[in-house]
Amino acid sequence: MRRLLIVFLVLTVVLAIAIAYKLKLQAAVLAAPAGGSGIVEGTDISIASTLSARIERILVEQGQTVKAGDRLLALDCRDVDASIAEVEARLAAAVAQRDSASASVRVAKRSAGAAYAQVVAARTRGQVTETREAAAARQAARLEQVGEGVTAAALDQSLSEAASLALEKEAAVAAAKATAAQAGAADAQGQVAEALARAADAAVASAEAALERARLLRRDCDLFAPRAGVVDTVFYEVGEIPARGAALLRLVDLDEVTVTFYLPNAELAAAKTGGSAAVTADAFPGITFQGKVCTVGVEAAFTPRNIQTRTDRDRLVYPIEVVVPNPEHRLRPGMPAEVRVMAW
Repeated sequence: MRRLLIVFLVLTVVLAIAIAYKLKLQAAVLAAPAGGSGIVEGTDISIASTLSARIERILVEQGQTVKAGDRLLALDCRDVDASIAEVEARLAAAVAQRDSASASVRVAKRSAGAAYAQVVAARTRGQVTETREAAAARQAARLEQVGEGVTAAALDQSLSEAASLALEKEAAVAAAKATAAQAGAADAQGQVAEALARAADAAVASAEAALERARLLRRDCDLFAPRAGVVDTVFYEVGEIPARGAALLRLVDLDEVTVTFYLPNAELAAAKTGGSAAVTADAFPGITFQGKVCTVGVEAAFTPRNIQTRTDRDRLVYPIEVVVPNPEHRLRPGMPAEVRVMAW
C-alpha cells in the first residue's frame, strides 16, 4: 500500500511538472512576438524583345550576376539593318523632292507676282493712254469748231493722234488681259507646286516615322539588363527564333527580397506598415536579418463559414509582406524563413 502511495505521489509530481512546463511553453508562445513562416521571394524581371529574330549570341549564363546595363543577348538583325538603309534612302529621296517642290513654289510665286505687276502696269498704261486719247479728241473737236482759221494739216494731225492713242489704248487693254491670263496660270502653277510641296512634306514625315520605328526595332536587337540581378533562367538557345514578345531570359533582383507570411486575426494589431521585423532562415542559423513590413493584407486569406465564435474568428489569417535588404545575396528565392514582427 505504501509503495502504491509512493508511485501515486511520483506520478502526481511528474504530471504537475509536465502541466507546468506546458503552461510555461504556452505563456512563452503568447509572450513571443507575432509572426509566422514564409518563403523568400525575389523580384522577377522577364526580358523580352519586340522582334522575332534568330538568337545570334547569349552573353550570360544561368546563375550569373549582372549589373544594370550589362548586355545579355544579341539577335540577328541583318533584316532590320537592311530596312534601316532602305528607309534612309527613301527619306533622302523624299527630302530632295520636298526641297525641289519648295523651290518650285518659290519660283511660281515670283512668276505670279511679276505677272500681276505687269497686269497693273498694263492697266496703268491703258488708263494713261485713254486720258491722252480723250485729250486729243477734245483738241480735234476744238480745231473743227474754229473752222477756217485752222489748217487741214493741223486738224489731220490732231485726229491722227487721237486715233493712234485709241489703238494704243486697245493694245494696252489687250496686253493687260493677256498678262492677267499669264498671272492666273502662274498662280495655278503655284497652287500645284504648293500641293506637291505638301505631299513631299507628308512623304518626308512618313519616311522619318518609318526610320524611327526601324531604329527602335534595332535597339531590341541587343538586350540589356534593366537592373542588377541574377540570371535565373535562359529560355532559348543560340540559333532559335523566339516569337515576338516572348520572354528570352529571366532575372531575379536579390538586393532586396520579400517574405510573405500570415498572421491570425488575434495578432493582426502587431503588424503595422513600416514596422520592423526579424527574419531567420534555416540555411543561416543564428543570423537574424532585419526587415520592414511593407504590406498588411486588408482581407482575410481564409474565412470559415461560421465565424460567430471567438475560436473561429481567431482562425482568420491575413497576409503580411516583409521587405528584407539582401546586399550579400545570402537569402535566395524559395528558402523557408521565420518572421517575427517587432512590437511598436
